[in-house]
Amino acid sequence: MRAATRLSRIPTSFWAEVGQAIAALRAQGVDVIRLDVGDPDMPPREEIVDTLSAAAHAPDSHRYPGGSGAMELRQAIAGYYARRFGVTLDPAREVLPLIGSKEGIAHVALAFVDPGDLVLVPEPAYPTYRLGTYLAGGEVHVVPLRPENGYLPDLAAIPAEVARRAKILWLNYPHNPTGAVATASFFAAAVEFARRYDLLICHDAPYCDVYYDGYRPPSMLETPGARDVVLEFNSLSKTYNMAGWRVAMAVGSREAVAELARVKSNTDSGIFTPIQRAAIAALEGDQSWIGPRNAIYQARRDLILAALRDAGLAARTPVASLYIWAEVPASHTSLTFTKGLLEAQGVSVSPGAMYGVGGERHIRISVTAPTPRIEEAMRRLRAYCASVV
Repeated sequence: MRAATRLSRIPTSFWAEVGQAIAALRAQGVDVIRLDVGDPDMPPREEIVDTLSAAAHAPDSHRYPGGSGAMELRQAIAGYYARRFGVTLDPAREVLPLIGSKEGIAHVALAFVDPGDLVLVPEPAYPTYRLGTYLAGGEVHVVPLRPENGYLPDLAAIPAEVARRAKILWLNYPHNPTGAVATASFFAAAVEFARRYDLLICHDAPYCDVYYDGYRPPSMLETPGARDVVLEFNSLSKTYNMAGWRVAMAVGSREAVAELARVKSNTDSGIFTPIQRAAIAALEGDQSWIGPRNAIYQARRDLILAALRDAGLAARTPVASLYIWAEVPASHTSLTFTKGLLEAQGVSVSPGAMYGVGGERHIRISVTAPTPRIEEAMRRLRAYCASVV
């Protein structure tokens, strides 16, 4: 039995390895606090859960749902984009429900990337942009994201011969892992870049409804001309605290939606109907609770930032996303720091190196744990830093 050659480029899941290490510590009685995953700790609104329950009891809810999603869900997604961003979408041709955005992000390369084709992938970044490219047999050209440029790619620095070969440019704002946000002028420049080099922009925007300090992230589809060259991925995971439900969307370019739908129609059979009903309830229901939820996240953000300052670790103050991006002490790499913090204090954070070489010497800390647990984790982080700095 021989695995496909393409899998030689796919590492073992970092999260699986972390999960095993945490399980071993917990088996020894260690109280581990996880701040490594952006996994909302607060539940969805009760109405959403009730809708799921009611739909699950309907006799016709258990048949194959169809790979392209119910028209009612596509209309609800279009309605959300109209209300939230002022973007008008055709539910039939510009909206595609996904079994979580990670599924669509991995599959889109199969729709556009042939073996040897080039994809422009930012770094640091969510690993699936790179890994989806590899699964399709494509090649990656790394586009560095540097703090001095606000973690925005310098599109002018991409060689013209590289840009001409590229099929996809990945963007992600608000950004994971750094929490950086994009300007309207940058989005406009990116659209012009895509038109010049005839490539597709895939914009991953799952954190657009997690924001602070009066900032409100835009959709890239608000940019003039974007709908011709942009496929935007969005998710109910972070906005509606539905990470485990696996329901999301790809919206924008009709051509891109159609080609991704063709891949999906041959690889999955759609989202469980009760989850689609619940997603409609989330998208069309009361949205006023999102502000108070974000206020809780913001208070946690500030708590973590204060602890990092006390520990002597520099960190960005994000105005969106679930993450704080902090530097590690000069005596450590991101991996040695996170390993030491977990083993010595039972606190798990993400090493920046897992987001690419450009993430080294940083850690990512999530705000998605109950506030008392974050307070305890920060007490432990201060103690650890005092022992190693």
